[in-house]
Amino acid sequence: IGERSQGLLSVIQKLKGATEQELRIVLLGLDNAGKTTLLKSLASEDVNTITPTQGFNIKSVASHGMKLNVWDIGGQRKIRPFWKKYLENTDLLIYVIDSADKKRFEETGLELSELIDEENLKGVPVLVFANKQDLATASPASEIAEGLNLHTYRDREWQIQACSAVSGEGVQDGMNWICNNIVNKKK
Repeated sequence: IGERSQGLLSVIQKLKGATEQELRIVLLGLDNAGKTTLLKSLASEDVNTITPTQGFNIKSVASHGMKLNVWDIGGQRKIRPFWKKYLENTDLLIYVIDSADKKRFEETGLELSELIDEENLKGVPVLVFANKQDLATASPASEIAEGLNLHTYRDREWQIQACSAVSGEGVQDGMNWICNNIVNKKK
């Protein structure tokens, strides 16, 4: 593992140096997209599970001046109103997609476009992880980008990154993009 075990948080710490600004990253995706696995490979530390009364699972990792909130959005329409407060002051949206679950591409695309329209996420950069690339049935990232109409997002930076949260492949590349785009802007 070597470098990867450092985790995103310590990498960002190094980059940020002295700026003591909290970086708020929201990690979203349908259930079973691989967010928790991805989170573990990002945080390389214990993930506290908080289960609020609204009945959706939020994991929060705060470390090195960065706060990472993660939650499932699959099929939980009734709790939508509660999201808003978690989306305030977001610096970056990480959206995770199960590249092998073609049946849900339409649903995941719909969710993403609704998020992009959120008032609180205006102009917020988006990193899409096309996860589960280790599976034979996975669609390539370029195809997913097209399906999600990412090219129509003109008001923000975006990136789609093929990855496998299980093997860690591609995760670091996504993190490098975050570091270059977000951290440098905050200076």
